[in-house]
Amino acid sequence: MAQLFPASVVGSLPRSAFVLDLINGRPALSPARHEAEMDAAIRYAVALQEHAGLDVVTDGEWRRKSYIGVIAELAHGFALGVNPLDGRPWTIVTDKLTPAQPGFIAREARFVRSITRRQVKITLPAPALLGERLWHPEQSAKAYPARDDFVRDCVPILRREIELIKESGADIVQIDDPHLCLFVDPAVRSEYADPDRAADFAVDMINQLVDGFTGVNFAVHLCRRAGARVRGERRHAGGYGPILGQLNRLRVRHLTMEFTHPDAGDAAVFRRLRPDLEIGLGCIDVTPGLEETVAGVVARVEQALKHLEPERITLNPDCGFAPGSAAKLDMDEVYAKLKVEAEAAAVLRARYG
Repeated sequence: MAQLFPASVVGSLPRSAFVLDLINGRPALSPARHEAEMDAAIRYAVALQEHAGLDVVTDGEWRRKSYIGVIAELAHGFALGVNPLDGRPWTIVTDKLTPAQPGFIAREARFVRSITRRQVKITLPAPALLGERLWHPEQSAKAYPARDDFVRDCVPILRREIELIKESGADIVQIDDPHLCLFVDPAVRSEYADPDRAADFAVDMINQLVDGFTGVNFAVHLCRRAGARVRGERRHAGGYGPILGQLNRLRVRHLTMEFTHPDAGDAAVFRRLRPDLEIGLGCIDVTPGLEETVAGVVARVEQALKHLEPERITLNPDCGFAPGSAAKLDMDEVYAKLKVEAEAAAVLRARYG
C-alpha cells in the first residue's frame, strides 16, 4: 500500500438489536423495505469507520445471518437450523453441493464500494474452515463420507464468488481461516493423527481458491484466541512457530495476525516469514471492556518494527469485533478502539514517514 501504516478492520462489527431483527426477519418486511433499512444500517457502519479514521472499511458483515453459513447462499446442499447447544444458526452439509445463484457476497462489496472512497475489504470463509464447521460425520456421510471431499467441492463455489467480487471493485478479499491457526496449539495438534498434513491441506485449498486471479489483493486472516476471548470460549496456546512453513506457502500477499496477547509469542517470528508478505498486525485487543491507548498501540507496532519494514505493516484489531452471532459488544467501545488505532497510525506515520 502507498500509505504507511494503513488502519483497517478485520471484518465483523457488533450487531445492534435493530440489525439482528433485520437479519432474522423481525418483523417481516417487503424485500424492498428490508433492503432499504439494511442499506441504511450499513451506511452507518461505514460512516462510523470513516469518521474513526480508518483507511480500509467493511460492511460489518451485517447482511449475513451466519458468517460461516453464508456458503448456503451460494450453493444448494445444506440443512439450516439452530444448534441445540447454544441457539446459534447451524448449517450442515447433507447433500452434494450444486451452485445456487452467485453474487450474495459480491453484492455486499458492490454496495460498500458505491458509498465510500476508502479501500473496501470483503471477507470469505476458507474452504477447510467450512469443512471443520459444516461437515458432520453422521448427517453429512451420505453426500460426503470424507470431510476433505466436501472441502474440495467448496472451492469452485467460492472461486465463482471471487470473480464477481473482483468485478464489484473491492480492493481486498480476505480469506478467514482461524482453524489453520489452531495448529499452533499442542492440544489441538494432538487431536490429529497428522496435524501437519491437515494444516497443509488447509493451505492447499486456499491456494487453489486464489490461483490465477490478478487485480485483487488477497489476505488470509489467522486467529486462534481473540474471537474466543470475546465469546468466553476456550483459549488456544502457542506461538506461530509450528505453522510457519504453511504460512510461507500461502499464495497471498497479506497475513492478518493476532498479536495483542502474550501467547502470540515474540515478534521476532516475523523474520521467518517471506519478505514479500504484508503483515496485518493485530494491535487492538477486541476483548470487551479492555481499554486501549494510543501509546500502547504505538508500542506494540514498534515491537514489530524491530523485525519488519514500515511498508509491510497494516494496523488492525486482532479479530472481528463480533466473531460469532452470539457475541455481545458495545458499538461505542468499538468506535473508541478504532479511533485509537487510527490515531496511533497517524503517530507512526509522523515518526517513520
